[in-house]
Amino acid sequence: MTLLRDEDLAVAFDHASRSYDALVAANPGYHAHLRRSARRLGLSDRAEGLRVLDLGCGTGASTAALAEALPGAEIVAVDASAGMLERAAAKRWPQGVTFVHSSAERLAQAGVRGPFDAVFAAYLFRNVADPDAVLEAVRAALVPGGRLAVHEYTLSGRAVDRAVWTGVCRGFVLPVATLLGDGDLYRHLWRSVVEFDTAGHFARRVRRAGFTDVRVLPLPGWQTGITHTVVARRPGAGTEVGR
Repeated sequence: MTLLRDEDLAVAFDHASRSYDALVAANPGYHAHLRRSARRLGLSDRAEGLRVLDLGCGTGASTAALAEALPGAEIVAVDASAGMLERAAAKRWPQGVTFVHSSAERLAQAGVRGPFDAVFAAYLFRNVADPDAVLEAVRAALVPGGRLAVHEYTLSGRAVDRAVWTGVCRGFVLPVATLLGDGDLYRHLWRSVVEFDTAGHFARRVRRAGFTDVRVLPLPGWQTGITHTVVARRPGAGTEVGR
């Protein structure tokens, strides 16, 4: 199977949007892990008035994590899937949260412009065709000293973590998704993790993009060694990120 990209991937997410929240709710720690990654931006004590870009917001789980961690911040939430975005926008949100239909590669064309104080990207980078170009665009959109937190399925490189990920996908996620008519999407999601950077490789990619203070932080539970927060900072004013 070839990995889905661009319009094909957006269409697959459109179709899956009706059951997406129910599936992720079956993942222990899914929402708590997003909240932890949002806090790892290190901005919770001074969130009022900040501008934050939620890149690849899906049905709004990452947006909710940011809204909780950064009360009073302006959050611009972006996704390439119209179906996912429609479900996100239909939920109740605090003032200052807006949703924009756009791919990560076409933010300017959609009217999304910086500067932002922080960018949060959950489960995004393994799904874009050119992650280096997206990192370059993110860096350009940040203020000097601006923060980046990437919450991603990035394997540790250990064989056991790869085996656990494959076992969970084959034993639960893929059978359920196939029954729902979304087997192609979730086969893509399984393979996209296996074929993407390990956590260490992705951290090096972020450094090559010009970010500093790059750290790889683990997440607890069954996803230890499978999901990580990679935090970084655009050079300039500011302090080290991550907690």
